Amino acid sequence: MQTVNFNPEIGKLLAESQLPFDDLIDTDKVTLYSHERDGQIVGLVGLEFHGDEILLRSLVIAASERGVGLGAKLVSYAEKKAIASGAKSIYLLTTTANQFFKRLGYSAINRTEAPESIASTAQFSDLCPSSADFMVKRFDG
Repeated sequence: MQTVNFNPEIGKLLAESQLPFDDLIDTDKVTLYSHERDGQIVGLVGLEFHGDEILLRSLVIAASERGVGLGAKLVSYAEKKAIASGAKSIYLLTTTANQFFKRLGYSAINRTEAPESIASTAQFSDLCPSSADFMVKRFDG
């Protein structure tokens, strides 16, 4: 895994999975981590830091790499980075992967329970539909 800046290759990968990325262009609010195979990005996850509250962003796996555990590895890597930064909780929004995230220890919560720092993000307030599942994994016991 390595830290990467947003680029057209990442934009294409996110677009192919119908994930929003407009707010990832020219921002330092989100740190992106990639997994490459043969010089191509085949997996990506992002963290949007808001103090000790983190928003997991843009988990995407290339179609050719799905089903082999790469998504879980990327999430685990992101969680370790979040914990190392002092995160107490990591939140996410998903329209398609709620069962995947439940298997990784995330719980669905009501959007009204979102901390202000997360509720005020573009991902939460504009980019993801209100029908998206809102989930959390707490690290503070």
